[in-house]
Amino acid sequence: MATAPVPPDPVPRWRPFDAVLVANRGEIAVRVLRACREAGLAGIAVYSEPDAGALHVREAARAVAIGGAAVTESYLDAGRLLAAAREAGADAVHPGYGLLSENAAFARAVTAAGLVWIGPPAAAIEQMGDKLAARRAVLAAGVEPVPGTAEPVSGPDEVVAFGEAHGWPVAVKAAAGGGGRGIRVVRGPGEAAEALAAAAREAAAAFGDAACYLERFFERARHVEVQVLADAHGTILHLGERDCSVQRRHQKLVEESPAPAVRDRLAGWAVAAAKACGYVGAGTVEFLWEPASGGAWFLEMNTRLQVEHPVTELVTGIDVVRAQLRVAAGRPLGLAQEDVRLAGHAVEARVNAEDPGRGFLPTAGPITRLVWPGGPGVRVDAGYETGDVVSPYYDDLLGKVLAWGRDRAEAVRRLAAALAATRVEGVASTVPALERILASADFVRAAHWTTWLEQTVDLADLAAPDPGEPDFTVTVAGVPWPVRLYRHRPADLAGAGAWGDAGRVVSPLAGTLVRVEATPGQAVAAGELLAVVEAMKMETPLRAPFAGTVIAVQYAAGDAVPAGHVVVVLDGGRDAGPLSEDGRA
Repeated sequence: MATAPVPPDPVPRWRPFDAVLVANRGEIAVRVLRACREAGLAGIAVYSEPDAGALHVREAARAVAIGGAAVTESYLDAGRLLAAAREAGADAVHPGYGLLSENAAFARAVTAAGLVWIGPPAAAIEQMGDKLAARRAVLAAGVEPVPGTAEPVSGPDEVVAFGEAHGWPVAVKAAAGGGGRGIRVVRGPGEAAEALAAAAREAAAAFGDAACYLERFFERARHVEVQVLADAHGTILHLGERDCSVQRRHQKLVEESPAPAVRDRLAGWAVAAAKACGYVGAGTVEFLWEPASGGAWFLEMNTRLQVEHPVTELVTGIDVVRAQLRVAAGRPLGLAQEDVRLAGHAVEARVNAEDPGRGFLPTAGPITRLVWPGGPGVRVDAGYETGDVVSPYYDDLLGKVLAWGRDRAEAVRRLAAALAATRVEGVASTVPALERILASADFVRAAHWTTWLEQTVDLADLAAPDPGEPDFTVTVAGVPWPVRLYRHRPADLAGAGAWGDAGRVVSPLAGTLVRVEATPGQAVAAGELLAVVEAMKMETPLRAPFAGTVIAVQYAAGDAVPAGHVVVVLDGGRDAGPLSEDGRA
């Protein structure tokens, strides 16, 4: 692995801050807290009720409770976060990634409270967070964006018109989006209305802004991004590129650096994009690259730390989080572009609590056993340990396993061995899928693309087995009685809702009902959309299993729905039978 060119900083030089509140949770909170500790800074954690015993809380010098389970009552509540900073004596805030990391209003509120914001200027967040404004800014800087619209789309007719003019498929994307949320691919006119409605709904829920725009969707493009660092003294440099083309649900699963066979001009474009918005701090400029045509286009700029930043750290030897702290303290990076050298190759695999054999359905619950790997060239950034509980309220990333090698082949071999040594029990995980991905001939040849995993790799046989053990034991009059909860297995791997043996449409996972289409007395056709449940960044449609009449709707939009609970009951000439008192089938 590369050797870090920047020497450690003496503790007294970290002024103007000594204590950093990490406004996040899980793996990234652990990563930032450890970086603070290494730098001689006090790291302060925040936690919601379900996270009271989480690993990031155990890692912190101090921890402050900030509210209930829902993110809107805790990690997305700027007022509670600032109150926690005051209570704990923090003088700086690091937002991690996700949550409020790209919220310009939060960045301004932090600085208005007299705290140091460990991130880019609010104006840069605002400009690049508005994808339409970002497209205009990079165009002015000589960087070509993906062909698309310059204004928000107002209705499905515009989607159809764009597709007819530019070719199908078309991507509907949240104007304020990021992290794979608020994106729908439209392959023909008949899909336009539902795709636009779904993207707008998800965008409003995730970003507070339902505005969407359109882009050409390239079927076999690669997702390539460039890490940039900038300080307040005029230095902007890049740390090479990463390939993030292994994705599911438009969210990354495997990342590597450097990107195989990518052209050098993307690095220059990335620096130009950063200059265009007056950037300071760590950021990532994302591109689409189409190997068949040689075309490359700007996608967006993420004004925050990326999940996949460790692969860049492994090949450059530069600690990106340490650089964020340094820049936030007002100091120069202490690097020039010629000081940045990439050595070897690094690959990262995201271990999520998801069932790859069932369409990557998120799974929640206690982790009964979790063994992370080690060995030459292996790095693990984790947010969970044995005994921790995966909550249905938050992102399901358990941790990241990385491997460095002298070349790509060695890095892939080391990562495959590391994944083989990883053990996750109690919840399903992406580990079996990751092993299959690394063994695929397409991946070995670096011939994959952004939809390759979903289009070509069969994971159906990887469905997690039923544990066969009781969910809990109830003791009555001194006698223990094992209890197994009913768990429905969805028939459609894409996430379509399913039913028991008599027209009960159940939620296959715990989540929030974000949309209800069914009403009692309504006649529905087989496959008709009845409701949509959202959990862990994923929307799951619940559809009618057969033609019939809606007898009952058990939940309303906005309600929390436990896994296996009945949402809609249909009458299609089948006896639905009685429901239990708690709504289970």
